[in-house]
Amino acid sequence: MRRWCSANVPVFVGLLAFVLGACVPSRASPVPTAQPTGAPTPPFTLLSPAFENGATIPTRYTCEGEDLSPELRWEGAPAKTRSFALIVDDPDAPGGTFTHWVLFDIPADLSSLPEGIQPSQVGVSGRNDFGRVGYGGPCPPPGDGPHRYFFTLYALDIESLGLSEGASRDQVEQALKDHVVGKAQLMGRYERK
Repeated sequence: MRRWCSANVPVFVGLLAFVLGACVPSRASPVPTAQPTGAPTPPFTLLSPAFENGATIPTRYTCEGEDLSPELRWEGAPAKTRSFALIVDDPDAPGGTFTHWVLFDIPADLSSLPEGIQPSQVGVSGRNDFGRVGYGGPCPPPGDGPHRYFFTLYALDIESLGLSEGASRDQVEQALKDHVVGKAQLMGRYERK
């Protein structure tokens, strides 16, 4: 028995080392990390088939044309969205930022606005700086160079701002300020010669 033990000790020790070595991870082995589940969340984006971001807004959508609102489309709205609000302005106006369109209480199940939308057709229309309810297209002073027009769409976590048609931009911004869960923006340019 003694002879068997002494003869088999190296084999036993070698086998034990092999088994233990297989159970203990090597220091060079990478530590597994948790993999993200599901697809990545797409960004909240706003676009128009009428013009690309940073491009010239066609005359059709300005005071020199038919003064129609351009078609707008969006995707990637945050999951908590219960309504949208839209503000369109010109920060390059000579007297300071000029508001061209205020539209709010846009239903969360929408992902676009048609061309030429009229007040009361979708959501609730606010008053623009032309003194009218609804859309007023780009109309910079002739010879003032190109102006930038920002279409800013806010995703909100409430269904209604509790405001009436004709609300001012200031009233709308005050009502939405604590409810924004996402923001998407599209910019176009226009110049009158």
